[in-house]
Amino acid sequence: MTRFARTPTARLGLALLSLSISSALYAQSAPAPTASDWGGIGLLQTPTARMAEEGELAFTASHTSPYSRYNVVLQPLPWLEGAFRYVSVANRRYGPEWLSGRQNYKDKSIDLKIRLLEESRWVPEVAAGFRDLGGTGLFSSEYLVASKRMGAFDASLGLATGYIGNRGDFKNPLTAIDDRFETRPRAQGTGSLNSDGMFRGPVGVFGGVAYQTPWEPLQLKLEYDGNDYKREPQNNNQRQNSPFNFGASYAVNKNVHLHLGWERGDLAMFGVTLRTNLAQASSMPKLLDPLPVPLEQSTSPSGNERTDGAEHVAEPLDWAALARQLEQNAGLRVQSISQRGAEVIVSGEQRRFYYPAQGIGRTARILDGKLPNDVDWFTVQNTRLGVPIVETSIERKTFVDYVEHRSDLSTLAGHIEMAPPATQRRETLYQAPLRRFDGGFNIGYQQSLGGPDGFVLFQVAGTYSASAYLARNLWLSGTVSYNAYNNYDKFRYDAPSRLPRVRTNIRRYMTTEDLTLPNLQLTSTHKLGQDTYGMVYAGLLESMYAGAGGEVLYRPLNERWAVGVEANWVKQRDFDQRFSFRDYSVATGHASFYYMWGEERRVVTALSAGRYLAKDWGATLAVSRAFDNGVTMGAYATKTDVSSKDFGEGSFDKGIYVSVPFDFLLPRSTRARANFVWNPLYRDGGARLSRSYGLYQMTSERDPEFFFDNVQAIDQ
Repeated sequence: MTRFARTPTARLGLALLSLSISSALYAQSAPAPTASDWGGIGLLQTPTARMAEEGELAFTASHTSPYSRYNVVLQPLPWLEGAFRYVSVANRRYGPEWLSGRQNYKDKSIDLKIRLLEESRWVPEVAAGFRDLGGTGLFSSEYLVASKRMGAFDASLGLATGYIGNRGDFKNPLTAIDDRFETRPRAQGTGSLNSDGMFRGPVGVFGGVAYQTPWEPLQLKLEYDGNDYKREPQNNNQRQNSPFNFGASYAVNKNVHLHLGWERGDLAMFGVTLRTNLAQASSMPKLLDPLPVPLEQSTSPSGNERTDGAEHVAEPLDWAALARQLEQNAGLRVQSISQRGAEVIVSGEQRRFYYPAQGIGRTARILDGKLPNDVDWFTVQNTRLGVPIVETSIERKTFVDYVEHRSDLSTLAGHIEMAPPATQRRETLYQAPLRRFDGGFNIGYQQSLGGPDGFVLFQVAGTYSASAYLARNLWLSGTVSYNAYNNYDKFRYDAPSRLPRVRTNIRRYMTTEDLTLPNLQLTSTHKLGQDTYGMVYAGLLESMYAGAGGEVLYRPLNERWAVGVEANWVKQRDFDQRFSFRDYSVATGHASFYYMWGEERRVVTALSAGRYLAKDWGATLAVSRAFDNGVTMGAYATKTDVSSKDFGEGSFDKGIYVSVPFDFLLPRSTRARANFVWNPLYRDGGARLSRSYGLYQMTSERDPEFFFDNVQAIDQ
């Protein structure tokens, strides 16, 4: 390369030249955002200011020697992109051969990108981001980038400190504030927040352009890389023959993209992206569900007479048969049916339909066909774990008018009321007998990712879970698990710990016995007031701990906040997960505050402070985006009085989670959810008791917004 091409001015000129060329084709359509080698929206090695669609979840795998990157990217908000990844380094080993064999080193990292400005006619889109923010810090970087669309081109230009800007084109201007910004400390790879090195070191320039070809599936990319690969982690420096990278992205369909590139002047890159939009996901056809019961009567538009002239009730109602029909068709396991004037109240637990409005609509159809004309309102008192949560009332005439297309959905929504469970006297029409036993078989799966003894360690188990009810709000529940298949012969590593081993003995819990009893506990729930709930429990509470505890939650209906407290005394179980114990016990508990932010977009925060299993004190903050369809994307972090040194690799507990209703995936309605949690490391600091039941989740139906956001399900 000539000396001219090496000067910072020349590099900046090349970037501006690409902007000038692209402006000549302003009239063409702009390229859609696509994944970079690092998973987030970008070009190849560098990010852009663009974002994916809100609610997108994407997995990108890419390889450029010696790095293979496996990235999961979330777009919980239009202006926020989050990612976590593993980087496999082909020419570095994870650990000693007796432990890791020839497994490549695996680096873990978390990224964050925030949009600062939206693009307008004259203003580019601007974003700031952090790479490897909460991982080992080996690839940590901070950047500011601007992107502007011009016809078929989308040009980007950015500045970075750290890995993305390792070429160091000019001195860091922050040295005017403090001289320590002049140099960047080498990352130690301990998994801390990397705050000591943030914004430090020389600044590198990066940028490039994406071009949407006339063939819609194909997009071309040209990039100027801000890294010269002379300061690679683990002294793994790489040769770079050219700072320019070239690539192409091909959309096989909207969910699959293929990527090819030529990087550093002499290396091929290839990758694949699998993507879906969880916010736009909807339930698949429910071929195994019973059809909604058709209306058996038709009221006149005035609502005063039946058009067929028939008497509505010719004989006494068989209440037991009505209760069976409500469970079979509406998913409502009835506890009681009562009446107050012109209102009939059905109390029960919804056990099938994820969207409350769907269960209410099916219940109203059945009641309309069975109850006399003088009943004007149908009310369902939803119970959960034996206690009433909320009452939802629907006006009969308006519901029938909607089903028969004489009124619209907004009119119907205006005649639906949600209220705390009432305490007024009612005439009991039917009391269902207590069902004493529930149980069923299931398949269990658990895994550990990224350990030195194997990148994926997993177990498939057959489980049987059952509950024996002594009263509606008092029951004994338990689970028996049998190890069907695992690859735990590779599981040999126990993480070092300076704390009581409250979690890091996980290997021994998972490998000691094939037949285990993870849980056996007695639980009782209570409604302590109009908006106050309580729970007490005792027994084998989880696979590692047994003991007793309780929880109280105050959650007013129609409010965005709730407060709760839980306290427990637990003793550590032996590794066989039977009825023997180890010599460690602790009193642990937390006070929690929950708040839901936003009108158009709901963000739920939970702040919990208290004592953890290792007798450390601190707080956990969890933030999640709750979409209208029930999908949640979130992250959490815990910081306690344990020092980073005593905590060990990771420095503090953190993780990312996604929760999706199984209702999207199955041909039969279900309330179950698929939960994925990524916790990069198992450590003893900041560890909490894993409880089977929680009052905040139990009272989730006290959120009217979720009901009305999905009120269209009332006719399904």
